Amino acid sequence: MQITVNEQPRDVAEEWRDDALLWVLREHLGLVGTRHGCGVGQCGACTVLVDGAPQRACLLPVRAAAGRHITTVEGLAGADGALHPVQRAWLAERVPQCGYCQAGQIVAAVALLREHPSPSDGQIDTALAGHLCRGGTQQRVRAAIHRVARGQA
Repeated sequence: MQITVNEQPRDVAEEWRDDALLWVLREHLGLVGTRHGCGVGQCGACTVLVDGAPQRACLLPVRAAAGRHITTVEGLAGADGALHPVQRAWLAERVPQCGYCQAGQIVAAVALLREHPSPSDGQIDTALAGHLCRGGTQQRVRAAIHRVARGQA
């Protein structure tokens, strides 16, 4: 079986087809930026983009990813290694605390900005509502997203 991850076709062994995409990304493909948090789709740490839409990788069987385009936090950076504007804004606004939830939040923010290039605070809050973070940096998350919307990242 083959899936496309970060614009690269990747072979997935047949014995992995019923596993969650999260485990295939982390253990089979070595893409460990996507985090394992709760394992039941409630924390958002494992969020990836599936055909551009945020999805919880812990809930998606890898067989359901065949023929779809998967983007992980690693795939947001440019081919030259330049960080995505959201990643740059995250650093500029000093969003990260422990960092565990950050990959999922960044991926969700990218999807939000594609859908709403200049989101309101309410749209930001709604898009990130399912992302649990104990660092208390929600104001910095908003500031980072607004920074990208203003073209300052």
